[in-house]
Amino acid sequence: MDDLADQITVFRSADPEAEEEAAEILEALKDAGLTPTLLDDEALGVPAGAVEVRVPASQAPDAERILAHPSMPASPAPLDDSRDLDLETIFRAAGSLAEMEAMSIRAVLDANGIPSILIGAPQYPNLPFYVKVPRAQVVEARIVLAEARAAGPAAAEEAELAGETGSET
Repeated sequence: MDDLADQITVFRSADPEAEEEAAEILEALKDAGLTPTLLDDEALGVPAGAVEVRVPASQAPDAERILAHPSMPASPAPLDDSRDLDLETIFRAAGSLAEMEAMSIRAVLDANGIPSILIGAPQYPNLPFYVKVPRAQVVEARIVLAEARAAGPAAAEEAELAGETGSET
């Protein structure tokens, strides 16, 4: 076996299915006549919780060609760097009730499947709280919040009671 210092990492993952994927990759590389090595986080240079497949540096181009084949475990999807994922503020407030209102807004958004981020520092009540959503979902978020405001607290109480009644059944 080649010295580990002369080896190139061709696969690394800490996902729950990483061990199975690494074993599949190891077998595919062996079947192609390469000499891969499977390493876990006890090996030098492997991050905690990760597994790696390495090959000698001279075999790296062949390994990468094999791993690019559609039958191999999917590589992570390329990052979407579009502006649709940029966050836009849909709520901003400061004061003693700002945090509670921001958390309520997030709850409404979460209940409607709209991802959001709450930004604020409760230990500094003079600083504002923000709720942000992806740009592509700003309009939908504003509509959902407008509907929730129009329905008012009575609708929220009614929904809560309906949920409690349904959970006891």
